[in-house]
Amino acid sequence: MSDWTAADLPSFAGRTVIVTGANSGLGLITARELARVGARTILAVRNLDKGNTAAATMTGDVEVRSLDLQNLASVRAFADGVDSVDVLVNNAGIMAVPYAQTVDGFESQIGTNHLGHFALTNLLLPKISDRVVTVSSMMHLMGRVNLKDLNWKSRPYLAWPAYGQSKLANLLFTGELQRRLAAAGSPVRAVAAHPGYSATNLQGHSGNPLGEKIARAGNRIATDADFGARQTLYAVAADIPGDSFIGPRFSMFGPTVATWRSPLARDRGKAAGLWTLSEQLTGTEFPL
Repeated sequence: MSDWTAADLPSFAGRTVIVTGANSGLGLITARELARVGARTILAVRNLDKGNTAAATMTGDVEVRSLDLQNLASVRAFADGVDSVDVLVNNAGIMAVPYAQTVDGFESQIGTNHLGHFALTNLLLPKISDRVVTVSSMMHLMGRVNLKDLNWKSRPYLAWPAYGQSKLANLLFTGELQRRLAAAGSPVRAVAAHPGYSATNLQGHSGNPLGEKIARAGNRIATDADFGARQTLYAVAADIPGDSFIGPRFSMFGPTVATWRSPLARDRGKAAGLWTLSEQLTGTEFPL
């Protein structure tokens, strides 16, 4: 495991993979590498022009489809258009952005990073044969999931805590999904990954001058996007247990390993409560 890189990916010939947010950054590299080893790779993107530009840089069987995680109608339409898939990579995300709402009235970070992917996963789950990989972050350490105010309607909005909440939600979702899959006797695995700190276009959209300066400073010591995507690719390809959390050994740097998560990310009661609330908000539920 310690020396693993994308060059060690096995053949994915005959397999279908969906990667959300695959038009740039970690998602683009994840999709590119899976297409390179033979996967039929579906780039699920909000901006089709950017998706087509990204697809033009890839070799292999690559298809671009429209998916707006901030619109549940778009999520349902996308899922309806999928016949079967081996691996779903819940990669798309936004980070520390100014307050905004999705089409369905969710705070944009929890709506994009968690609720959109929650709905997509449940809608696709009967069609998935292998695994669901969800990209979280070590910023889950600053997260607190508030089940009474998940969408920041009754408290002052804070961009970074909202991001941390969404990334903690990714891990709670993965753990609860794996428990439900196991209880249903399903062979599908739910796993998570984090990139460490990779310089991508995810940073720099906070709308806050201080936040922009911090992001630029952080990018000077960050790893590149290939390193960040390596963690996701390992989670996609390796024979690992369900509910694994894959990332660099030293949080930001180092070899790819099964890494640690906060005690809050292992809270089964909170995970079950978040699942129930997410079902209510999205109108989707575990289908197996």
